[in-house]
Amino acid sequence: MEPNKNNHESQEYLIVSRARFLERIGTLANQANLAALKAEAASLNSALKGRDAELVDPVDGEGMPLKIGPLLEEIRQILDAYTFERARYYAERLRKGFTEVKTSGINDINLRRWKDYDEILTDSLWVIDRRDTSGAHLGWYWGNYIPQIPHQLILRYTRKGELVVDPFVGSGTTLIECRRLGRHGLGVEINPDMVEKARELVASEENPYGIVTRLDAGDSRSYDFRAAVREMGFDAVDLYLMHPPYHDIIRFGDDPHDLSNAATTEEFLGMFGAVLDNTLPLLRRGRYVGIVIGDKYRRGEWIPLGFYCMQEVMKRGLSLKSIVVKNFDQTKGKRQQQELWRYRALAGGFYVFKHEYIFIFRKV
Repeated sequence: MEPNKNNHESQEYLIVSRARFLERIGTLANQANLAALKAEAASLNSALKGRDAELVDPVDGEGMPLKIGPLLEEIRQILDAYTFERARYYAERLRKGFTEVKTSGINDINLRRWKDYDEILTDSLWVIDRRDTSGAHLGWYWGNYIPQIPHQLILRYTRKGELVVDPFVGSGTTLIECRRLGRHGLGVEINPDMVEKARELVASEENPYGIVTRLDAGDSRSYDFRAAVREMGFDAVDLYLMHPPYHDIIRFGDDPHDLSNAATTEEFLGMFGAVLDNTLPLLRRGRYVGIVIGDKYRRGEWIPLGFYCMQEVMKRGLSLKSIVVKNFDQTKGKRQQQELWRYRALAGGFYVFKHEYIFIFRKV
């Protein structure tokens, strides 16, 4: 959302009495003529803006949070309507937005209230100036992705209580977001030392939904995902999130089974393909995979590693739904060396990496 004078109000929530609010919007939609409908809309508008105790105070014991900006905008449409038919249409749409739920079936987003979800990104360019460091999220592990990525993808492609699996879980970022958003999470990490640290981080995050998070040490090419998924009470996976090493840009250890130690790009892609072969069969039909990957340089040549990985997934029959380009201006490797990298780019005839890809695939 572009910054404007109404941005603060559009983000603000108001807790109202559920019963009284539903009664008011039901009364609004049942008015018999334009004058009466607008009078009721003006009264509701005044009550919301004035925080009238009768409406705002949830004395019925069941408060309902309302995103005030989109709600006032809908009431304004009623007040600005020129005909009774149009005003009644807006009033009925407002009523349905709070009394009926319409979803796509793969998430909890109520499409009748779609304007309430302005924190969810829908554009293909993500410019995020800093990582989320709240709660258990720490930026100490070089190479982990920013929490905003799994946050966005989990909200878009899962419902509460479903299962998210991360075969390259690293320091546990995905599992922390699973706890926050009420999704069960399974993560596998090849570095056993990292697993212990990640478990501590995940355990330190509050678990308000009582979900199960499991983190195991293992090679995702051979780890028994099917057995683990069943032990967690599921028969399939609802979303895979993968953030593999960008080949050898960062080496995470000496284990030859680690993808960051692959000798060549071809070997890396073969190892990555083996992970796909061991995971994708468990994905439910119609559900999604999000893969975060960047490119690399080698001997003065740009290696389109991201698109090579994209092709590996598509070879296995998944359809490509979206390609998101995300900036990474504040990576640790370049944060203190911006001038040096600018010199190298001018001298070497290339452009400095400022982005990575988020590929979204669907199992058809």
